[in-house]
Amino acid sequence: MTSLLTSVAASPTAALPAGPAARNPAPRPILSPGTLGRTALALVALGLLTLPVLAEESGRLTLRGDITARRDVITLGDLVEGAPAALSARPLFRAPPLGTGGTIQVRRIVEAAVGLGLEPPESGGRLQVSVQRAARRIAGAEIEAALRAELARTRGLDAGALTIAFEGEAPAISVPPELDGTVSAQELVYDPRTRRVSALVTVGARQASLRVAGQVIETTEVAVLTRALARGEALGPADVAVERRPREGVPADASGDPSGLVGQVAQRALPAGQPLRGGDLVRPDLVARGETVTIVYETPGIALSLRGQAKEGGPLGAVVAVVNPTSKKVIQATVIGPGRVTVGPSAAEPPAPGRVASAATPERRATPLPERN
Repeated sequence: MTSLLTSVAASPTAALPAGPAARNPAPRPILSPGTLGRTALALVALGLLTLPVLAEESGRLTLRGDITARRDVITLGDLVEGAPAALSARPLFRAPPLGTGGTIQVRRIVEAAVGLGLEPPESGGRLQVSVQRAARRIAGAEIEAALRAELARTRGLDAGALTIAFEGEAPAISVPPELDGTVSAQELVYDPRTRRVSALVTVGARQASLRVAGQVIETTEVAVLTRALARGEALGPADVAVERRPREGVPADASGDPSGLVGQVAQRALPAGQPLRGGDLVRPDLVARGETVTIVYETPGIALSLRGQAKEGGPLGAVVAVVNPTSKKVIQATVIGPGRVTVGPSAAEPPAPGRVASAATPERRATPLPERN
């Protein structure tokens, strides 16, 4: 623009052609160079004055909303977005205890900001800000494990067979999230007679601690029914589970290993949750009363298979009375399988071969052994 105006102002009037137009004065420039310079300076000054306003508008203070505090104090930067760097770390309020929460009224935040020479932050209509204190919670299970480990180390008790009933509410310790120390029990006191225990539970190098007390309970493993069984119903693998129960409340004949119980039948109706005792289950009968059975007699060189009738039922390994329907004589035989009994050497009291031969009718002849030279 300056070059254009300058070029127009430099055109000489003497060079204009003669004529009527020569008698008229030459046209004057629209803006003089001085006016143009003053206008440019005014525009620059206006821009310089506007920049801080725009910067302030872009960095307007606003509340962040609900926050999570990770330190003991809450700073201006925790609450207000856009706070100046020099004031961002300025503490304003004390944070709630570890693992708890609280609220701060917005008017108090505004008053604190104004007190630091700042404009009131935009609140968006909020009346209060919620604050939650970050923490790592150490619950009763970890505390109990620390006590059991110390009892095993100092008293020689089996940590796996112990449980602790704490006095009062279940203990818990809240520690800073960055504290990753080991939970341990110190200053342990244990009375074997009353089984009362007390200790100071610490985290790390005693950055956090809690004194606890409770009762030590010895437990034992028992086989417990997961569902009710009717009389005569067989026990399946899913019907029994192993649980730890207080030793004092467990019957002396309670079973702790369910592996040998599967397949046995209930002698009476058994409710769910009941520890299985010695007389609750019996092996199922492989021989029924009145059933025709096969009597097996085996000795070296002799194998006999005879028919008989069971006068009583019995499970595997039971000794039952068997009668020969023809001779009506009774022998004692051991159940070895479904519908099979033996009177051979595998029986507890093997009868003499002659007695067996006279008590039952053989189904086949014995094969004589070959003669030795």
